[in-house]
Amino acid sequence: MGTPATLFSESPEDPFALGHGGSAVLDDHGTVVGWSTRAQELLGYPAKEVIGRAWPDFLIDARDLPLARAAVAVAMRTGGWFGVLPVRHRDGRRVELGFRARAITREGEHREWVLVGAPAADVVAWQRDRALLDGLYRRSPIGLVIHGPDRRVIRINRAVEKASGVPADLPVGHRPGEFLVDEDAGPAEERVRHVLETGEPLIFTEQSARARHDPGRERMVSVSAFRMEDAAGRVLGVAETIEDVTARHQAQRRLALLNEASARIGTSLDVRQTAHELADVAVHGLADYCSVDLLRPVTLGDEPAPGASGPLIRVAFSPPERRIPFHEGEVIPLLPESPQARCLAECRPIAERRLSLRPEWYAMDRRRVEIALGLGVHSLIVLPLVARGLVLGIVSLWRARHSEPFEEDDVAVAQEFSSRAAVCIDNARRFTQQQNAALTLQRSLLPGVASDLPAVDVACRYFPASGEPGIGGDWFDVIPLSGARVALVVGDVVGHGIHAAASMGRLRAAVRTLASLDLEPDEIVARLDDLVSLLAGELEATADDNESTVEQVLGATCLYAVYDPVSRHCSMARAGHPAPVVSTPDGQVDVVDLPAGPPLGLGGLPFETYDLDLPEGSLLTLYTNGLLEARDGDIDVALESLRACLAHPEDSLDSTCHAVVEALLPKDYLPSDDIALLVARTRVLPPENVASWQLPLEPTAAARARELTTAKLAEWGLTDLAFTTELVASELVTNAYRYAAGPVVLRLIRTHCLICEVSDSSHTSPHLRRALTTDEGGRGLFLVAQLTERWGTRYSHDGKTVWTEQALPSA
Repeated sequence: MGTPATLFSESPEDPFALGHGGSAVLDDHGTVVGWSTRAQELLGYPAKEVIGRAWPDFLIDARDLPLARAAVAVAMRTGGWFGVLPVRHRDGRRVELGFRARAITREGEHREWVLVGAPAADVVAWQRDRALLDGLYRRSPIGLVIHGPDRRVIRINRAVEKASGVPADLPVGHRPGEFLVDEDAGPAEERVRHVLETGEPLIFTEQSARARHDPGRERMVSVSAFRMEDAAGRVLGVAETIEDVTARHQAQRRLALLNEASARIGTSLDVRQTAHELADVAVHGLADYCSVDLLRPVTLGDEPAPGASGPLIRVAFSPPERRIPFHEGEVIPLLPESPQARCLAECRPIAERRLSLRPEWYAMDRRRVEIALGLGVHSLIVLPLVARGLVLGIVSLWRARHSEPFEEDDVAVAQEFSSRAAVCIDNARRFTQQQNAALTLQRSLLPGVASDLPAVDVACRYFPASGEPGIGGDWFDVIPLSGARVALVVGDVVGHGIHAAASMGRLRAAVRTLASLDLEPDEIVARLDDLVSLLAGELEATADDNESTVEQVLGATCLYAVYDPVSRHCSMARAGHPAPVVSTPDGQVDVVDLPAGPPLGLGGLPFETYDLDLPEGSLLTLYTNGLLEARDGDIDVALESLRACLAHPEDSLDSTCHAVVEALLPKDYLPSDDIALLVARTRVLPPENVASWQLPLEPTAAARARELTTAKLAEWGLTDLAFTTELVASELVTNAYRYAAGPVVLRLIRTHCLICEVSDSSHTSPHLRRALTTDEGGRGLFLVAQLTERWGTRYSHDGKTVWTEQALPSA
């Protein structure tokens, strides 16, 4: 049927759009004369059933007739109607539809009614979207600009008009360059072009947007833009949301200027550099010359004596001037009458607004006095540098070229500078003192590396941090374990200074204690994680109680590896530490794909053990992050250099360490963080030095263990240890027979000592106790402990191993 196209919106979101809504045509008496396919889909009536029938007869329930008649009355009176009505589906159920009705006139005065209907939910959603669109243009506080495909402005909302002062119709049909200044129009047009061509949205892009009619007024806007497309993918233009952020931008700029000024003093923990920063700040807009003189103990990092007495050392003067009679590092000879001496003695600012330099103020030769007088200085402010109740020195501000002398406001500004600088200088002094103590403590806590380990040969290098931020907490250790195994440890305590060094010592002691328990690497690291959290809590509580600033251990990293020279098996775990590097004898160098784990001190996260087998002669290299960050900070390049240095495992370990240092540490490099390097070459015990037997759990197991032990020791030429060792083996096998299940493994290892191990599937630990005279048992482990140098128990996933060590007889 012919329905005028003007009745339908072109928007695909419109529920009444052509193809979306069902349509019908009624004559002036309410008889259906037209029925669309979509109407049939919505209500179930085919056209042949409804055409020629009056719409109330089949579309409206009797209870809904009053609503329908009211809608008809409005339509007859106004020529149209829009609203929601309940209608009857062909299957009898009520369906709510939104209707739009319009009267059309045919030939003569014959009138018909065109009805378009859609589901009520779609109509409500469409109305909500229309209300939102209307709000964006009329009431939104955020600006909205619509550009067409030719990048010209199609429409702007009232927010843009209000903020810019440009009438809403003025930019329409123009590009941004026609109503923005040239410097700002270019980026604006480029932004629209980019979004239009690529379809990539822009979010919160800030730029200047000064209008041509008011170019002197600064305006910063935050722009988000996206490309508009129709349902067919045709590009319709670009929409921009614009928010005026001028006030925020100006506030940020002012804050940046203040931060820049405050950040110029105290950028380092060096006393002399901080004094130079104070002098440089003072001569920018406040004084022509500035000198900073400190008491001698302060320049050495020591605490000055009470009373502010002693010689003053000139540590800074700005700007550099060769005519100045005093140079940096010189002692300033002051007499009691000078303003500097009075300021130091009275500990208060001294302002000389009309100054006449007097030779008697300074104990120096006449020529130098004449040079000072020739500078034309006419005004002076001297301020004490006081921090935490200590007088550190003085700062002198001079004016020579300005026509006006210093005012009270200048004194107040100078006091702000000097107060901040005094704290910074005292911080630097205390840091120097703390650094010296930390370095002494750290060197005393680092271990010596054993050279007679049966499992590995070891070489190491250690470089303490120099300068700022101070001594760190890097450390390493090599710990002999039971069964000829060895633990290799490298760690890094977060933070610097004496507290980091002390915490490093506590962690190293804790690792050695945990290593003696023969735990798995992941369990070692997990218990260290608990310990670091405990240490941080203790330090925090101590800081609160003493009301002082204490560097707190907020976390640490650690890598713990265990190597067994019998099985060539290596297991390791790490907590946020750099992964180790393994070099095999064939020259292959790989970074171990070891799960990183979180740094120590975070708590609540698991750690994983990584296992691998190492050929004899392999290099296992452990290090701290300072090694890779020393040269240019490029970790990937540094790691490649490290791998290249480790590609020759046949070289001596000292040569390898030297090559690594030469490649990764620049010449004359002063590390800002500690550097620890540990390189270990693996050994493998000869098969003839290891004997292992599996014994069934039966009453004869202990006797069989004695026979095997005696025979093996005779073969090794250790008959002097036969009686003791067979007794130890017998007692350990007997315990396994009584308390364990499954087979028992007896193993003898000959290294620098004689090791006897008995393994079973039980996880029950044997305990040493003193048996009473009436007890029939309980003396076995007591005898074992008396006959051996060391004994202990280690656990595995399959059970436990009780081990003993005996010294070999001397030659």
